Order: sequence, then C-alpha cells, then structure tokens
Amino acid sequence: MFRRKQRQSGSLEERVRAALGTPEWLQGVRVQDGGRVTLILEGDPGDLESSEARRIEAEARAMNVADVTEVRAMLTAERPAGSAPQAAAPAAHAHPSPTQSAPKPGQRRVSKGARLSDEAITQGQPGQSTTDRIPGISRILVVASAKGGVGKSTVAVNLAAAFAKLGLKTGLLDADIYGPSAPTMLGTGDASPETDAAGKLIPVEAHGIHSLSIGYLSDPDAPMIWRGPIVMSAITQMLNDAAWGTPRDPLDLLIIDTPPGTGDAQLAIAQKVPVTAAVLVTTPQEVALADVRRGAAMFAKTAVPVLGVVETMSWFEDPAGNRHHIMGEGGGKTIADALGLPLLGQLPILNEIREGGDSGKPAATGDGPSAKLFHELSRSVALNLDNLQTKAPPKIIFED
Repeated sequence: MFRRKQRQSGSLEERVRAALGTPEWLQGVRVQDGGRVTLILEGDPGDLESSEARRIEAEARAMNVADVTEVRAMLTAERPAGSAPQAAAPAAHAHPSPTQSAPKPGQRRVSKGARLSDEAITQGQPGQSTTDRIPGISRILVVASAKGGVGKSTVAVNLAAAFAKLGLKTGLLDADIYGPSAPTMLGTGDASPETDAAGKLIPVEAHGIHSLSIGYLSDPDAPMIWRGPIVMSAITQMLNDAAWGTPRDPLDLLIIDTPPGTGDAQLAIAQKVPVTAAVLVTTPQEVALADVRRGAAMFAKTAVPVLGVVETMSWFEDPAGNRHHIMGEGGGKTIADALGLPLLGQLPILNEIREGGDSGKPAATGDGPSAKLFHELSRSVALNLDNLQTKAPPKIIFED
C-alpha cells in the first residue's frame, strides 16, 4: 500500500511524473484545476491483465502525491504493424455500434473493460474488521443502485417504514448527499436535529423511524458542491456521531440510502462501514440493468453480502386491470438470475406510492395495496437477513 508523501518541490505535473518514475509507458500527464490529474498510459493489447495492473498501480501512486484530489487514467493500445488482432469474447448485453471501425494508422483507441483488482480495492481501507459493530446499531442494510432515478430512495424509506410498522426499532441514514430526499418523503423537511449531553446528534423521529439526513443540516436551495473526502466525512459523522441507540436498547436495523453510482462515497461506505448486507434496486429497462452489474461487482469486491434485487416500475395497471410494462418486462428477474441472486420483489407504478413520497406519509405506513407490497418486501428482506446468520449469502456470479 502506498502512503501519502510529504509535500515536495516542483509543479504538480513534475511531482506526479516523479512518483511514477517516468516509465516508457507513461505517454502524458494532464493537470487540471483543483488537483485533478489525467494519466495517459500505453497498454499492451496482447496482455490486458498486465495493462490493467499497470493502470491501477499508476493511479494509486499518483493519488498519493500531495495536492492531488482526483486521478483518472486512460489506457491506450496500439497494435504493432503486421500483428493479428486478438479475438475477444462478446460482452454480455453488448450492442455493436454500426459506426464502430478499426482505428486509422497512427491513431489509438482507448481500451474498455477496466477491472478493479483485489489489491487496488483495499487501497485506503482501514483496519476495521467487517465483524466490528457500531455501538447502538445491531445490523446495517444498504439500499443501493448504480443508476439514479430508479426509485432507490422510495424503496429505502418505505422499507424503513414497513420495518417500523412491524415493531422493529428502525433507523434511516440518508447518505444521498447530492439529492437528500428522505426529509420530504418523511414529512420532516423543517426538522433541525438536536444534540444530547454528549454532543451527539439526535435522529429525527417520524412514522416510527429514526432518521438523519444532510437535508436537515443544509440549506435546501444551496448546491452541494462537495468532493469525495468531504462527502464521506459528512456520512461518517452522521453515522458515528449520532445517538442511534444504546448497547441496552440498540437499533434493530439501520437502513442506509446510498447515493446512486459506484463512486468514492459508495465505495467508502462499503469499505469503512460494517455493513451487514445490501439490496440492489433497478427498473426493468436495459439501461438500468447494465448499471446493476457494476453495483453488484463493487459489493462482491468489498465482501458485502447482497441479499437480492428489487425491481421498481415493473408495470402500470389501467382501470380495466390490464398491465402495461412501460419500462420493459422481466429485466429484474433476468439480472437477478444472471447474478445468482433472488428477486426480492416487484413494485408496480402506483399513484399512492408517489403521493406518499410527496406528502411525507410513506405508502408503507398505510393500509392500501402498496403498503401490502412493501410489507411483503420487508418480510423477504428480513428472512434473507436472518439467513445470513445460519448459512452463506448468495454468491454473485459474473459470466464472461
């Protein structure tokens, strides 16, 4: 593991080049405002694994240079003249572009299919064991999606409401820093958390849910222009410096509504928080399914058990009882089967779910059809959480 070095003399580009040792495969270093660095690296088309290892090592070394805040490496590949192209297996769900063509002489094509190694995934990972617990919290469930707009927050809030309705002491941490929606969905937008005698934040309680969100602590009209380290600092403070429970009266379950994607915040939560398990949320459409695989890969690399997949917007039912699959059909089941995970539930497009979120009264708190759906989903999640204590979690499968 590389450690951050002391500040050295010279421009940031010079210091990055020095950290990399200026090897022959380093084709360029570009430095932008704010310490953002782009590396141009030459890859070997005949040895993709070595090329990826080279890219990962270069990013790690550059990231440990003082004043560097972000590193992005572009791996290029130029085939020697006269060599035969290497056959490549078609990627799952790949759709060849009619405009795709071989690079012209003298041009290079940026390689795709970057993979994160086990060594790289542990860079910066603390010594905290996955068996460590946060005092006052029994279990932590992450609700995640690698794509925005799929109803992840709706699932997180209503799952929390369903568990609370069952009598469990339930907490909700809205970690979606850039789009905190829990205050609106819980009807607590005007709440201001107080602190106890020890200086810890007291979660806001509504519908039996103990919640914290950056939305309680910031101006709703102010843009959240935060970089990764600041985002994780805010999430860590809301998680560790809050009075969620006590050793004698802990939360039965804390649900974390994560930001969409698989960036710094999501990876840090998976690495640094003692997560019990995760649930992946998707719509049936192909665009969302491709991102689900990325989210599943992140949790597989960080050894976080994934309970299964929740499909939202599964269909719309008209007054005559006819189902219309507006967002596609069967996508959630397809991706769940492909990953070797169970499909935990399907949630159709129901107006009362939308109304519940807008009015601050989650649908799961009522007695309508949507409340029944979320109750069944919470039961499925609870059973799978209990199974983690008695048997190994589902093993995510990635087929070539």
